[in-house]
Amino acid sequence: MAALTEEQELLKEQAKSWANEEAPVSKFREMRDARTEEGFDRGTWKSISEMGWAGILVSEEHGGVAMGHLTAGVVLEELGRQLTASPLLASGIVGASALALAGSDAQQAAWLPRIADGSAIVTLAVDEGPRHAPLQTKLSATADGDGFVLEGRKAHVLEGLAADAFVVAARSSGSAGDAEGLTLFLVDGDTAGIDRSRLSTADSRGYANVTFTGVRVGADAVMGEVGGAAEVLDRILDRARAALSAEMLGTAAQSFDMTLDYLKNRVQFGQVIGSFQALGHRAATLFTEMEMARSCVEAALTAIDEDADNTAVLCSLAKAKAGDFLHHMSNELIQIHGGIGMTDEFDAGLYLKRARAAEATYGNQAFHRDRYATLQGL
Repeated sequence: MAALTEEQELLKEQAKSWANEEAPVSKFREMRDARTEEGFDRGTWKSISEMGWAGILVSEEHGGVAMGHLTAGVVLEELGRQLTASPLLASGIVGASALALAGSDAQQAAWLPRIADGSAIVTLAVDEGPRHAPLQTKLSATADGDGFVLEGRKAHVLEGLAADAFVVAARSSGSAGDAEGLTLFLVDGDTAGIDRSRLSTADSRGYANVTFTGVRVGADAVMGEVGGAAEVLDRILDRARAALSAEMLGTAAQSFDMTLDYLKNRVQFGQVIGSFQALGHRAATLFTEMEMARSCVEAALTAIDEDADNTAVLCSLAKAKAGDFLHHMSNELIQIHGGIGMTDEFDAGLYLKRARAAEATYGNQAFHRDRYATLQGL
């Protein structure tokens, strides 16, 4: 476990206390049952923004606190424990990272302060099919006068229905599968030609498919180098992967705590079932997996903060390990609870559904094992 600073410890306690009291899993259940259009509660998002968490990665110059990715991970882990739905990951982490890494001075000045205070939601639109495949981008960006015209479709865009602006990965040259020819654009959500359709997903969060039909943007919408965005897109995605891994770790850790509590209190044949050796061994194995996943997640977040050479390797390792543990733990949560674990009244199903959706986002375990091996030259 990483040695947190006193400031990070205080923030962790604040996030844990707030999530338990103001945004517990029961509030997520209420939102799911109400079929909230945007997939999150605006009041919850307002509270998160007022506490400054939306600006954790944003520089002080642009209204944030610039506390780094490990600090952001501390907050996301606690929100993941309660399945708290909000645009913090999509906008406060991914959108802010995209602007910090690839945005022009004007783009940063226009959007980062609004991300930091929660008044704007900026999200990344990258994938175009059911699988995470950034290089398979087909959405076209055709030069037109002094700007570009975007044509194509993005799938499964996080907070896509509520987004005020999109960071869009488009192909300005080359063919799907090429690393060369990718360009990032910052597109206002109100631009003519953008159509959004809400997705109804297992985890009841805010996703949308977004279609771009003849969307005209100026040259000032380009982020970074025309045709040379593959490298910076990967760096943005690594920040997304590490942050989501932290949230997944929290979801899995809460699942472990719920299971351990059941093992300590459920009595059968005159004994608590945790005293049965077979179940004790299962709990010990899960605890070991949890600590392994935690080490990988914290290493990835620290590597980003230190701009380490092996950041990409550690981010793929973190996403794969967090995905493996969350998959296993969410299954065990239901199996060890037996029949009640299968009921909708019990929270286990909510954790399992969130687990499956998070595993697939920004690359599943298979994607990251392959990327890890490739980066290692295997």
